[in-house]
Amino acid sequence: MQQIIDFILELDKLKGVTRKTRPLGLDRAENSAEHSWQIAMLAASLAPYAAPGVDIQRVIAMLLVHDIGEIDTGDTIVYAEEGQAERKAAEQVAVTRIFGLLPAAQAAAFMALWQEFDDAVSADARFAHAADRAMPVLLNLANKGQSWRENGISHQRVVKRIGPPIKDGCPALWDYLEQRLAQASTQGFFGGDAD
Repeated sequence: MQQIIDFILELDKLKGVTRKTRPLGLDRAENSAEHSWQIAMLAASLAPYAAPGVDIQRVIAMLLVHDIGEIDTGDTIVYAEEGQAERKAAEQVAVTRIFGLLPAAQAAAFMALWQEFDDAVSADARFAHAADRAMPVLLNLANKGQSWRENGISHQRVVKRIGPPIKDGCPALWDYLEQRLAQASTQGFFGGDAD
């Protein structure tokens, strides 16, 4: 029991990891715990659009563990391209430490889910990735491009980074977002040069 309590209290630190996007109607950045909860709910809500055989409960579990390493590494905006291998290695060390607080069998199960999400090969992981990539986009669309404008992120850069995993994991969601992103471009929701 103490190992589980120690693990859960360690997870509380995820509430202190800030991201670049603001929650609707608030003047602060969202935190990674809020993000994880919201994308888990997004995936559960998108269940009717999942490919046959996708296990939504496994998807939700992946989404709840996928950012736990940020307790040690912090969050990096999804559009960052440099240093990706180093960030992934640091996150692997972090999740090994954090899941290691649990009894071995539970640690192994959570680590396997984290790794499956990271590999993005299974249908479950691809659906999870679609939800993970979509949520910041949905917030930016609702916030008139707040973090895109503040961080100089162009329309082309957004589409290049989030389009393929969303289209692969949940094509109906991409069909929805692609139109809205094009409209947002005409409304000036993006920053930076067209790259």
